[in-house]
Amino acid sequence: MATPAAPNTRALRSSSVVRNPTFLRLWTGTTASGLATWALPFVLGLAVLDRSLTPVTLGLLLAARTAGFLAAVPISGVVSDRYSRRAVVLWSGLAAALALPAIAVGLGWSVPLMAVAAAVAGAGQGACRPAFQALTAEVVDEQQRQQANAAMTLAVRVTTLVAPGLTALLAVFLDIPTLLVGIGALWLLAALLPPKGTAAAPAAGPRSSFTTDFAEGLREARRHPWFLAGLGALTAVIATGYSATGVLLPLISRDRYGGEAVLAAATTAYIVGALVGALIIARWRPRAQGWAALAGLGCYTFAPLSLLLPVHPAVVLAAYVLAGLGIELFNVPWFTAIQREVEPDKLARVSALDFLFSYGLAPLGLVLIAPATEAFGPAAVLITCTLICALAPALAALAPASRTFSRTEKQLENA
Repeated sequence: MATPAAPNTRALRSSSVVRNPTFLRLWTGTTASGLATWALPFVLGLAVLDRSLTPVTLGLLLAARTAGFLAAVPISGVVSDRYSRRAVVLWSGLAAALALPAIAVGLGWSVPLMAVAAAVAGAGQGACRPAFQALTAEVVDEQQRQQANAAMTLAVRVTTLVAPGLTALLAVFLDIPTLLVGIGALWLLAALLPPKGTAAAPAAGPRSSFTTDFAEGLREARRHPWFLAGLGALTAVIATGYSATGVLLPLISRDRYGGEAVLAAATTAYIVGALVGALIIARWRPRAQGWAALAGLGCYTFAPLSLLLPVHPAVVLAAYVLAGLGIELFNVPWFTAIQREVEPDKLARVSALDFLFSYGLAPLGLVLIAPATEAFGPAAVLITCTLICALAPALAALAPASRTFSRTEKQLENA
C-alpha cells in the first residue's frame, strides 16, 4: 500500500493556502471536474429542448452515468491506495475527457454509443472523487486542510450559482456537440493540472486481492465510530430530505405559489447559504467540531419543514439559506476529519465509502419519493423527512468520539 512520505517542501505551510501555486493547481483541477460534472446533465437537458435527445434517452444516459459512477468509486478507492493518487486523477480525467466527444458523435445517431460513453464519463467522475480527497491530504499541510476544503467547496458553490446562466448564454452561440466537447476540455484540465502528491511508492511484495484491500478499508472505517455515525446521518439526510425537496419543491412552487419563482429563488437561496457557510467554516474552529458539524447537517430539517404549510415565500427562502449554510458547516469539517484521522494508506478507500453511500443512495431516494407521495400524500412524506433530518444527526452525536470527529478527543481539545 502507498505510505506517506516524510514532509517536504511540497507540503503547504504558507499563511494562506490559496496563495500557494501547488494548491491552486489542485484547486483548479477539482473545480474543473466539478464544473464538468454539473454541466453534463444540464447540457443534455438542453439537447432535449432542441429535440436532439428524447426524454427517454436522457433518462438512459443519466442512469448510465450514475451506474458508471457507482461502479468506479470503490475500485478507485482501492487503486488510489495501491498506486499514485495523481495517476488515478490523470487517467480518470482522461477517460471522461474522451467520453464527452463520443457522446457528441453519437448524438442523434447512436444511443448505444452515447450510453457507453456516458457510463465512462460517470466512471471518470467517480474514480477521481476519492483520489482527489487523498491527494488533498498529501499536498496540503494538516493545519491548512480545513481552509483548503472550504476553498474547494466554495468553488463548487460559485460554479453552481453562475454556471446555469453562463451555459445557457453559450448555448445561444454554440450547438450541443460543441458544448459537449467543451465539457471534455474541462475534464482534460482536471486530468492534467493537479500536482504530484507526496506518497511514497508501494512496498514491493505480493499483491493482495481487490476484495481483501476493500475489506481492509471497511475495517479502517469501523475503527472510527464517529465516521460510521456521521456517514449514516449524512446518507439519511440526502436520501430523504434532499430527495424530498428535490421532487416536491417544484410541485409546491407551481401549485401553492403559482409558478416557478419560488423554485428558482429557493434553489438560489440554498447556494447562497452554502457560500456563506463555506466562508464561515474556512476560519471558524469550534472546540466541539463534530457536534457543530452535525448541528449544521441538522439544519437541512428546515427545508422540508418549510414546505409543509402555506407560509410566506420569504420563510421558504430563509429555510433554504439555513439548509445551505448548515450543509457546508458539516461538509468541510467532515472532509477535514477524514483526512486527519484515517490512516494515510487507507484514506482513498474510506473516502470511497463516504461517496458511495452518501451520494450513491441519493438516486434511490429520488426514485422512492414520488411513489411514496402518491401513496401517502406530500404532507406525510415531508413530515417523515423532517423527522429523519432532525433525528439522524442527533443520534449520530451520541456515537463515541462524535464530539470532535476524532478518536483522540483530548488531544484536539488541548490543541
